[in-house]
Amino acid sequence: MTHTVSLFRQFFVVLSWLLLAIVPLACVDPEDLILHGTIDIIVVDGTITNLAEPQIIRLNRSRADRLTGRFGTLPITKATVVVVIDSAEAISCHETVDGSYQLPSDFKGQIGHAYQLRFTLSDGTRYISTQQVIQAVPPIDKASARFNLQSLLPPLGGFFRAGHDVFIEFSDPAEQHNYYRWDWTLYEPQKWCRTCVKGFYSVFNPIEVFPPGGFYKSGTESFEDCFYPAPRIGVPDADFKFDYACRTQCWEILHNYTITVFDDQYTNGGPITGLKVAEIPFYQHSPCLVDIRQLSLTKDAYRYFKLFQDQTQNTGGLADTPPTALIGNVHNVANAQEKVVGYFTASAVSRKPLYIDRKDTEGYPFGKDPAGYSGVEGEVLFFALNGRQPIQEPGPPNEIRIFLDGTLRPPTAICAPLDQRTPYTPEGWPN
Repeated sequence: MTHTVSLFRQFFVVLSWLLLAIVPLACVDPEDLILHGTIDIIVVDGTITNLAEPQIIRLNRSRADRLTGRFGTLPITKATVVVVIDSAEAISCHETVDGSYQLPSDFKGQIGHAYQLRFTLSDGTRYISTQQVIQAVPPIDKASARFNLQSLLPPLGGFFRAGHDVFIEFSDPAEQHNYYRWDWTLYEPQKWCRTCVKGFYSVFNPIEVFPPGGFYKSGTESFEDCFYPAPRIGVPDADFKFDYACRTQCWEILHNYTITVFDDQYTNGGPITGLKVAEIPFYQHSPCLVDIRQLSLTKDAYRYFKLFQDQTQNTGGLADTPPTALIGNVHNVANAQEKVVGYFTASAVSRKPLYIDRKDTEGYPFGKDPAGYSGVEGEVLFFALNGRQPIQEPGPPNEIRIFLDGTLRPPTAICAPLDQRTPYTPEGWPN
């Protein structure tokens, strides 16, 4: 599963279709597939909002392998990225992780102001977006959820459709034509916080004892990570992994993988009721909380995302997926023929948290192991996200003896990383 607010994954669903669309579907020469599979495309993903939250621009490159034609993605690093306000003030972004460029922590957009993305690659190639003016957005008055065995489209994992349909109510302003997009962030109670592959979790820094031989003692410095001991007798020498339970309360953070947009052309100025804006997968029986975000769009941004919505969520085949829907509002300053995927937007946001107790569910959740329940706490969500049961490091008396100072095994793990999990109670979660 993808754990991010980004539309990046959706862009590559369409890119895969684009490769198919530009290659004849009958009597295809494998050499033609290799030729057409060498597409090299920049993908831009960034939305400026009026909320006090991280404002991040993501730059990646989609490139197909010259031999296999399979897509891979590569973050674009060492770019110079700025956001220009009202054609006058340039705000620089700094690269936090590869391909992610964040505006200053105190920055947030303002309604009525125009924002433009400009970036320069390390080779000097310059790109620029169209200006995006932040439009006001009305508050969400009410949100509700209803379980539906056929909710998810496209199906989760290609087969699972059960989930909760989320409906909202709000008052659409009468004085202007409005365009909307909805995102959601889902908080699922999580009991498993870390997986170590060919390694072990340690709370404190492990110190190898003398003489070296794969034995350790615990230091005094906080470590909170996997460590990888030297091979020795008693430690598995094949591929192995262990999963470690969360030390504190923890919520997994999941995001929408479809796009929902709306044009108020036929409802302008009236109350909007019973509008479905989200489909929340039935991951597990435990309650969850979904944070609904209502975003304003410019007219051009709406057109782009509406085409994108139709392209990714229709089921009629390639005839429903015109490749022109991919090209957004960013272009190469010196080469107008270069195609850039993605859309830089600026939006006002209204949020509405909704607690779903899941008491109305039917059937099995997505995390139901076909082999049956193991009885391990948190196994259902773990199986939903990983496709397997948790594997616990053996405890006494069968523990793997790698520490010589009596360190208790197995330890618990902190709720991290913070972009995928949080120990902080989500707003709207009942006490």
